[in-house]
Amino acid sequence: MKKLMAVAASLSFAAANSAVAQSNVTLYGIVDTGISYYNHATAQGGSSIGMPTLTGELPSRWGMKGAEDIGGGNKIFFVLENGFQPATGALNYGGRLFGRQANVGLSTKYGVLTLGRQMNMTLYTLANLDVIGPSVHSMPNLDPYLANARSDNAIGYMLKYLGFTVGGTYSFGRDAAGPAGPSATNCAGQVAGDMLACRQYTAMLAYDAAQFGVAASYDAARGGTGASAPLNSSAYTSTRTVVGGYWAFGGGKVGFGWVRNNQAALTHLQTDIFFLGATYFITPSLSVDGEGLRYLRRTSNSAGDTSATYLISRLNYLLSKRTTAYASLGYMLNSTNGALPVAAGGSVGPGSNQFGAMVGLQQKF
Repeated sequence: MKKLMAVAASLSFAAANSAVAQSNVTLYGIVDTGISYYNHATAQGGSSIGMPTLTGELPSRWGMKGAEDIGGGNKIFFVLENGFQPATGALNYGGRLFGRQANVGLSTKYGVLTLGRQMNMTLYTLANLDVIGPSVHSMPNLDPYLANARSDNAIGYMLKYLGFTVGGTYSFGRDAAGPAGPSATNCAGQVAGDMLACRQYTAMLAYDAAQFGVAASYDAARGGTGASAPLNSSAYTSTRTVVGGYWAFGGGKVGFGWVRNNQAALTHLQTDIFFLGATYFITPSLSVDGEGLRYLRRTSNSAGDTSATYLISRLNYLLSKRTTAYASLGYMLNSTNGALPVAAGGSVGPGSNQFGAMVGLQQKF
């Protein structure tokens, strides 16, 4: 009888441990591409037509995520997320296998702690304010960093409480890959004898109610020896401030904000982006988006001063819960010496206004 009781107790203990240590792994992703067009692609004119390389309505990706319940309301989790080009199968994000995210962390009632390559607070803040997102025609065409606000070698923390969200990241070396594309700057950091090289910290404070929200973030990054210019010294810095809000109503949302970048290098550079956008579901399957942006660029010697006005519209049709067909239009009005492209990864002749269009198909899994 004692042996039977011991066996029963052992089985009960094993079952209890199994119940506590529940775990799961999910494979997910987006494949999004189509055909894009834009004019005035060079100083001599001409147009470009083909498949985009950086993004469609959303950047294509696949990833794995998992979590294990370790009891007491605590979970260990991981995320591995890859970004790629559907047109060629090539890797984005500086050629990294998991360039979008590669991290492990702990989730508790006191907040979430994350270690590894991760989205930083600039990206989290804009996610609620910018209704267009990282599309082929979008705000990151004015500042490519905004779609790639991720940090290598980083510690992150986020806590949500009574509608408030506070978060921050600290990176020992913000970008170890590159230079290859707008998301890689070859600033690896973690250099013995230079504690400032490629350091970065970001912070966010947000409040979300039932129908509105406000958010602000601050992002400070240092350069490093061998990194892409102009941040090729640890004495040089780049800071970004984001402030904005949104209003949600039946079937729609309005988002607005301001983004300022101050770059202190050999030449001081300041840029400002002001944006206002809205999205509305005409039917449960059909939605329309629109956004207007104003861009101002000023330098210490005034030689590089430019401005631009950017107008974007988009139509989305849900063929199913996982499949979307869309059409996107953009128009960029550049100042005399401006050269901001209307499309992600595109080009434009100096001082030329540019029209862009894309039709595409997006499949989520």
